[in-house]
Amino acid sequence: MTHPILITGGAGYIGSHTALQFLRAGHTVTVLDNLSNSSPESLARVQTLSGKPIRFVEGDITDPECLAQLFSNNHFAAVIHFAGLKAVGESVAQPLRYYQNNVAGTLCLLQAMDAANCRTLVFSSSATVYGDPQQLPISESAPRSATNPYGRSKLMIEELLEDLYASDPRWRILCLRYFNPVGADPSGRMGEDPQGIPNNLMPFISQVACGARAQLSVFGGDYATPDGTGVRDYIHVVDLAAGHLAALDYLLAQPQGEWLAVNLGTGHGISVLDMVKTFEAASGQSVPYSVVARRPGDIAACYADASKAHQLLHWQATLGLQEMCADTWRWQAQNPQGYRLSASAGDKKS
Repeated sequence: MTHPILITGGAGYIGSHTALQFLRAGHTVTVLDNLSNSSPESLARVQTLSGKPIRFVEGDITDPECLAQLFSNNHFAAVIHFAGLKAVGESVAQPLRYYQNNVAGTLCLLQAMDAANCRTLVFSSSATVYGDPQQLPISESAPRSATNPYGRSKLMIEELLEDLYASDPRWRILCLRYFNPVGADPSGRMGEDPQGIPNNLMPFISQVACGARAQLSVFGGDYATPDGTGVRDYIHVVDLAAGHLAALDYLLAQPQGEWLAVNLGTGHGISVLDMVKTFEAASGQSVPYSVVARRPGDIAACYADASKAHQLLHWQATLGLQEMCADTWRWQAQNPQGYRLSASAGDKKS
């Protein structure tokens, strides 16, 4: 069965890849995005790749009037909620901006949904809600904490959603805790388009490979890992998008409300040097690097117990590191300036 779906933040990296999968699955999609951190060109490419129309509304989740009008003019079966600021360092420098946008914005969205009798939500959460994990792999029952305002905003929203469900069991809410999204659509037409210096490893590696940056700094080479560098659970964005489709199918099949959290990861750790070597092989380019001091707050390893997603959502990651690197390089090589050649919008978001 197909449904009308609202995707907030749907013009960004993960949102646009998810919109593509929802359209291909037959759903009708409306995207709400303020373009503060994304480009409408991504949605133009979603339409081209899917061969289906997408409705775009430029607006902000912190604007109650915009949301009221959007919900009064449409009957959405569910909301997939990506809209949010996501840079850890920036959140430390600008905590009020992060709480206003992420937490207060989500509150506005939930109030609009409630007023419109739309109470099915898939929320874009994060493995940052686990803080510094006490054991690996990390299961959904692990203690939650946060080490920065970005992570704390995600944790606050999860708790807000728990309270909401406890007060009104009509709500169907699934929090997807992502690990490290990477990769790009295999067409090479869509991918991650960070503004300025990338915050994440994969886009930084790809910029070094194409010559946009001189070398990669590897933070720490003396961790208790196989090669001494940090280990993380990287998940292909196409697999991640499929996880949202599985999450929606699960929620819409439930006869009653619930709140639950599910990890989306591969369940396997990949080191920084694993990533560098595989990217070099996939791209045919060298990726010069130097090992420098550890960053404060970094941990040696972090990867998911992804068994709950497999059992509950019938979902599991299918794409490996080679596909992650090859697809990222195809996007980087075909779009050295990201979406900027086609649009003049500002920076990009998930």
